[in-house]
Amino acid sequence: MSASTSAVPKNLPWVEKYRPHKMDDLVSHTEIIKTLTNLMNENRLPHLLFYGPPGTGKTSTILACARTMYTPRQYKSVVLELNASDDRGIDVVREQIINFAQSKSLVADVSKCIKLVILDEADAMTKDAQNALRRVVEKYSDNVRFCMICNYLSKIIPAIQSRCTRFRFAPLKTEQIVPRLLEIAQTENVNMTEDGKKALLALSEGDMRRVLNILQSTAMAFPVVNEENIYTCVGQPLPSVVKTILHTLLNETVEDGIEKISTLCSERCYALQDIITSLHKFVLLLDIPAKFTCILIDALAEMEERLAHGCSDQIQLGGLVATFIHVRDALHKEKQRNAGDDEVMEVN
Repeated sequence: MSASTSAVPKNLPWVEKYRPHKMDDLVSHTEIIKTLTNLMNENRLPHLLFYGPPGTGKTSTILACARTMYTPRQYKSVVLELNASDDRGIDVVREQIINFAQSKSLVADVSKCIKLVILDEADAMTKDAQNALRRVVEKYSDNVRFCMICNYLSKIIPAIQSRCTRFRFAPLKTEQIVPRLLEIAQTENVNMTEDGKKALLALSEGDMRRVLNILQSTAMAFPVVNEENIYTCVGQPLPSVVKTILHTLLNETVEDGIEKISTLCSERCYALQDIITSLHKFVLLLDIPAKFTCILIDALAEMEERLAHGCSDQIQLGGLVATFIHVRDALHKEKQRNAGDDEVMEVN
């Protein structure tokens, strides 16, 4: 938590309000932070390429680096930030970036003369823009350092990758998220329960931005941040509801299964796609042979794809129930077959 948060406007989203401003404020990826700190101290900062899932601290890390290297007055003249809202075509490279790179820094200190260009979500740049950037990165390396940030490394052309030092930002671990989460909840006077904390961590999947967005949304909508209110706020089915649906799929007939799940979705306003996504982790916990688990996972993937392309929820619900009944029948036949084999072995 930065001490400067007291001067931040209260109406800012908590993601921005509590964004780290110093290297010491960063809560994860200690090896990356240590490496970058040493490079800055020795004035040997290379071109950088940060990649990894959203909400893992890529943008916060390079902004903290920039604030460490430059004073607030210097920052405005030597740092160029281009984010997702900016045009990413070849014209931006030819005009805005090259014009910025060509001009010399006005910073008096020679050790701080290097400019910094931050290209957030660089994987959204066109191939032509990336090809044009290759030469710019080399030509102005005595005056400028580039930091490219992306979610998918495969969308960055190899020529750019080879010119940068790559750092992968992995999803945050629970022990890295919890201290900052509790600190922000206490600062904002959020009444958060233990099951609410566990629900936030389960939904985050290592994404700190998602944790804070869900926390703020739930705190604004409900007086208590607990499991039920969190899942209600994000529109996801509660784990207890998913377990009920799974029990229905494993025990009911086709007609009863479709009717009960359809009624549950209507009453609680759940989308079938969210239910299928939530079912995935529970299917992996079923005590059944691996070949049947594979059949269920493959069927869930196909149904999720069909729903994403606009197929009927009702038809896909029928397919979901039918898949589980087919697997139930196959399991029953296999048990009978194994029982018969045991009897034959005993007779022999």
